Amino acid sequence: MKLSRVFLILCCLALLGGCASSSPRMADVRAFAAQSPHLGAYHELTERYRTTYQREQPFLSPAADLRERQLDQQRQASSADFARLQTGVQAYMQALGRLAGDKQYDLEDQVKAMSGGIKAWPDSGIDERHVNAYAGLARLIARALTRPAQDSAVQELLRDGHQAMEELLGAMRTLLRLYDKSSDNEQKIVLGMLETELPFVDTRRDRLLLALSRSLQHDKQVEYHLTGVRNTQAQQNLAAIEQAHRALFNQIPQQ
Repeated sequence: MKLSRVFLILCCLALLGGCASSSPRMADVRAFAAQSPHLGAYHELTERYRTTYQREQPFLSPAADLRERQLDQQRQASSADFARLQTGVQAYMQALGRLAGDKQYDLEDQVKAMSGGIKAWPDSGIDERHVNAYAGLARLIARALTRPAQDSAVQELLRDGHQAMEELLGAMRTLLRLYDKSSDNEQKIVLGMLETELPFVDTRRDRLLLALSRSLQHDKQVEYHLTGVRNTQAQQNLAAIEQAHRALFNQIPQQ
């Protein structure tokens, strides 16, 4: 009789656990975590921002080269922290998915990467508020890895991480605007130089140079257009993630 009772209790616990992981809210959380690859557009634009000077350099005057070289030093120093913002947001989303029963996420490496923190870059719009939000989210994610997959753990992480997540998404939106402005400036430098120099190419003696220059001009126009489209897509992805996160947060009982 005692063994039968123990077996019955274990079966009930298993059923309760299964119900928790299959509840509509937990399914919504797993779907939210599955959106984390959509942050890839932000990552690509961060890398493009970091390599701005490499693309600009052949088109720069000596004076402009000195100015852009100094800006390049700032971009190289800050871009690693800008990329870590994505790491933090993605780790948070996937930690929620893991607590909701999705076992595909292995977050140990991401937690280690977040442990170093980020610095403030006031000229780029990243201040101490974002630094603290990133550090706080890193602690929450590390703690979440020790919790079993259950609804109460999901609620706790959503409740405690909501404000930090909002701050980091806001920081990423600010940086996307910075990337867009930087791309516009690069476009003016590159296309401006081509538009200025092309009329002076001797069409009879330098036909090959003219053909190559016009081809480059066309390719660059397409490149900057696609970069703008990619930036718009990245902003839309962030907006969708923020909306889904708020919806999940509003579902949980507020203490």
